[in-house]
Amino acid sequence: MNSIEDIWSSVLELMGSELTPVAMNTWFGESRAVGMTESSFTLYVPSDFKRSIINARFLGNIKEALRQIFAGEMEVYLVGDEELESSEPEPEREVANPDEYTFDKFVVGPSNKFAHAASLAVAEGQTTDYNPLFIYGDSGLGKTHLLYAIRHEVARRHPEYNIVFVRGEDFMNELIAAIQTGKNVEFREKYRSADLFLIDDIQIVAGKASTQEEMFHTFNTLYESHKQMVFTSDRPPSDMPLLTQRLRSRFDMGLQADIQPPDFETRAAIVRNKSMKVGLALPNEVVNYIAENMTSNVRQLEGAVLKIRAQSELMKTPLTVTEATRILKDMFKQKSSYVPTPEDIINETAKYFSISVKDIRGQSRTRNTALARQIAMYEIRKLTNLSLSDIGEFFEGRDHTTVLSSIQKIEKNISVDKEFAQMVRDITSNINSRE
Repeated sequence: MNSIEDIWSSVLELMGSELTPVAMNTWFGESRAVGMTESSFTLYVPSDFKRSIINARFLGNIKEALRQIFAGEMEVYLVGDEELESSEPEPEREVANPDEYTFDKFVVGPSNKFAHAASLAVAEGQTTDYNPLFIYGDSGLGKTHLLYAIRHEVARRHPEYNIVFVRGEDFMNELIAAIQTGKNVEFREKYRSADLFLIDDIQIVAGKASTQEEMFHTFNTLYESHKQMVFTSDRPPSDMPLLTQRLRSRFDMGLQADIQPPDFETRAAIVRNKSMKVGLALPNEVVNYIAENMTSNVRQLEGAVLKIRAQSELMKTPLTVTEATRILKDMFKQKSSYVPTPEDIINETAKYFSISVKDIRGQSRTRNTALARQIAMYEIRKLTNLSLSDIGEFFEGRDHTTVLSSIQKIEKNISVDKEFAQMVRDITSNINSRE
C-alpha cells in the first residue's frame, strides 16, 4: 500500500469509524488524492460547495487520520478542476457504502445478540409486536449498523416500500427549515407516508419542543397505519428527563433492546473480521492483544486494525505485539487509563448489592448474594479475557460449568426484563467509572 490512492483509502476508512456512511458518501464520494509530500497532502474535490464544507467541517478529521497513519502533523490542501494538474480523472470510487452494513456482517455476541435477533425479526417481518423497536447503547457498539441492516433487508424483500432513514439531528434541522420556508406540509408528507421509518440518535429530540411535537404526531400517524418504526439512542427513554411523557410512553409501547460493550470473544471476532475484510493477516497474539486492551466499542477496534494495516504496509513494519503496542499507543491514551480487574468487578458488584466481598465470593445462597455472584461472573466474562475456569477461581474454586450456567442466567434475564438489563448496565457503568 505505497501509492497515494492506498493512503487516501486508509484515511477514508479511519474517518469512516467516526463519521456516518451518509456523510462519507455525500462529501467524499467524488474526492481523490492527487499529491503528497513529507508534510502535506493534496485532495481533489470537484465541487466548490463540497470543498467549502470539507474545509469547514471535515478538515480536522482528515488531518487526524493522517496523523494516525504517519505519527506526525500534515497540512491538507483542497483543489478543484482549475488547480488539478493531471490528465484524465480516475473513476469515482465507492466509500463507506451503507449497504455494507448488513446482518451477515454484524458480529453477534452475548452483548448484542438480543438486539440483533429483534432487528432481524423486524426486518424479516416475523412479528408486528416490536413497534417501535428501540435499540439503545453507548456510541460505537453497532446500533447504526443494525439500523442500516434492517433497511437493507426490508428493501430487498419489499422494493416497493417507502423507506425513510434519518438522523435525529437531521429530522430536527429539516423541521426548522420547513417552518422557516413554510413547507410544513411537504415535511409531514415525507415522514408520515413512510412504510418503514428509521431514526438514528433519537435522543436529540429530547428538550426540543417543536421537534417532539412533530415526532409525536408522526409517530401516531405511522403507528395507526401499522407502519414499522425503529429508533436508536444512546440511552433508554426512561433516562431522557427532557423527553415529554407522552412521547416517552410511545417509545415504551414496543420493544427495547440494549447493546452493551462486547466481551473478549466478540472483540476478538470483530478484529479478525475487520482484518480479513482489509486483507490483513493478523497473528492470533496481535488479535488477542487488541481485544484485551480495547474494550469500549467496535469503532475503536476497527480503527486499530486500520492503523496497524496502514503502518505495516506503508512502513513495512512486522505484525508483532511489540509493533502493535507502539502503533496503537496513542489510541490507548485516548481511552481511560483504568482497566477493571476481576477484584474491582467483584468489589463494585458487592457494593451495588450492599453485601460483603467475602459473601459474594463464598458459599452463601441467599437470593441477593447468589444474584450478585452471578452478575459478577457475567461482568468478569464480559470485561476481561479470563476463561470460565479462571473466573471460577475467584469464587472459591467453582468449576467452569457453574460459571457458564450463571452467565447464561444473567444473559437470559437481560433479554426478557428491561429493568434487570438496566440494573446490569448501571453496574457496568459503575465498574468502568472506578478510579
